[in-house]
Amino acid sequence: MEQSVEEKLKALFELQTLHTQIDKIRQTRGELPMEVSDLEDEVAGLETRIQKIKAELDELEDSIVTRKNMIKDALAATKKYDDQLKDVKNNREYDAISKEVEIQGLEIQVSEKKIKEFSFDIQNKTEIYEKALAVITERKKDLELKKAELDTITAETEKDEVSIQAKAEVAEKHIEERLLIAYHRLRRNAKNGLAVVTIKRDSCSGCFNQIPPQRQLDIRQRKRIIVCEHCGRIVVDEGYAEEVVPAAV
Repeated sequence: MEQSVEEKLKALFELQTLHTQIDKIRQTRGELPMEVSDLEDEVAGLETRIQKIKAELDELEDSIVTRKNMIKDALAATKKYDDQLKDVKNNREYDAISKEVEIQGLEIQVSEKKIKEFSFDIQNKTEIYEKALAVITERKKDLELKKAELDTITAETEKDEVSIQAKAEVAEKHIEERLLIAYHRLRRNAKNGLAVVTIKRDSCSGCFNQIPPQRQLDIRQRKRIIVCEHCGRIVVDEGYAEEVVPAAV
């Protein structure tokens, strides 16, 4: 059996009443969900940064070990060449071995310079690493507190929200698809989530613009669906507020 316009309006207003209750419940959580999400993102970003710095520190430490081994090898080679110099037969051999000793000496100098540079980088990165660890420790504490606060509020309101949401889902089944799509579109576009509003003090209770007397009369007759000329919300007469009983929770 097809619904009358009055029945359609009542069904829409009832759905709006349920959704408004859900909105109010969620408002009690305030900015906490967003704050928790932001802190989670910040902690994740810090963890990534810390891992990157730790990898860079490990790489620098490995580079120092490599350079120390190169110095050790160069010293061993220098000793070997020094021993060979004692047994040279001619100037050509002496010059060749002396050149190798010089090369090993340069290798030692380069490695020692690199070790100093790596040590300097390690010192700087270690300071950054320790600061990042201190920051993430504080952020994790903040996150734990915010999560606990949100969990407490959620625990207090979740049962009511689930109950009302279930009623809203049932109510939606009694509204034709075309109207339901329009209703949800209006809700998405409205800052306060109101798609269906009443006349209040001769004005739209959604945008507070005045409604002409003849249009108010048309609305109160409940013979067609009328939208506010200013905000586009569906307007019903104030009598619906008395006829639709808020969901018990």
